[in-house]
Amino acid sequence: TWPFVYGTTRERNEYFEWVFVGDTSQAYPIRFFVEGDSYKLLGMFETNIHLFGTGQPADSAGQIFLFGSDIWGRDLFSRILIGGRVSLAIGPAVLVFSLFIGILLGGISGYYGRSIDMVIQRIIEVLQSFPALPLFLALAAILPADLPNSARFIGIVMIFSLLGWTVQARVLRGQFLALRENEFTLAAKALGSTDLRVIFRHLLPNAMSYVIVSATLAIPGLIIAEATLSFLGLGIKEPMTSWGELLNDAQQLTALESRPWLLIPGVFILISVLAFNLLGDALREAVDPHTVKN
Repeated sequence: TWPFVYGTTRERNEYFEWVFVGDTSQAYPIRFFVEGDSYKLLGMFETNIHLFGTGQPADSAGQIFLFGSDIWGRDLFSRILIGGRVSLAIGPAVLVFSLFIGILLGGISGYYGRSIDMVIQRIIEVLQSFPALPLFLALAAILPADLPNSARFIGIVMIFSLLGWTVQARVLRGQFLALRENEFTLAAKALGSTDLRVIFRHLLPNAMSYVIVSATLAIPGLIIAEATLSFLGLGIKEPMTSWGELLNDAQQLTALESRPWLLIPGVFILISVLAFNLLGDALREAVDPHTVKN
């Protein structure tokens, strides 16, 4: 027979919570490319064709919940897809700002050395001496509770950027310390090249591969940090969603007992973190000619 879903009715459970239960007297076949609510495909093209569905209006009983629903009856599958855009955008957005600061200060520190290097390295050591998670929580708690979600997202990106540039700065400093004594660098100086030209034309291109690898390996930590803040209620908040914010509903044992699928966003976090770690390891092996391969 053709795949189908039963209709749903809403009723209260033993905890006086509204839950949706199947109504076996109603069956709705699942079909591909059905008409439904209007939306913009890729954010550009207005259409009402959906990949799959029952073809029923959004307020009818015949709806599909692939991953179940949350405590408010909203489709968890759709919210995971929407939340993934936020959770996966945190890493690249933070790296845009942290790389700028890290390349600037790390390059200056590694190229000029001496007292400039000492001052910058002491600043980095002070910032790295603070425990990361409590500091993130303290700074995130400063954000006003009524702050719009778009501004809150930018605020979280700024917090992570201001505290995360130190790793990139140290990676670039180490590369500059090794490259500034190479023959091509000394030849450029002998030909009268300015410091800016030597840094941006000769040193930075040769060190960027290692910086990119380091940045890729930093993305998993940023995903976990955002998920932690949102899980504790200090990050992304309703109506915007992220994987960490979705896991916030799983804190209540009563909700988790009746809806164990609320833990599914954690699986997506696990897969994403593992994927970025594998990508970073692959890039590290690709750019390091001295890596011993089994």
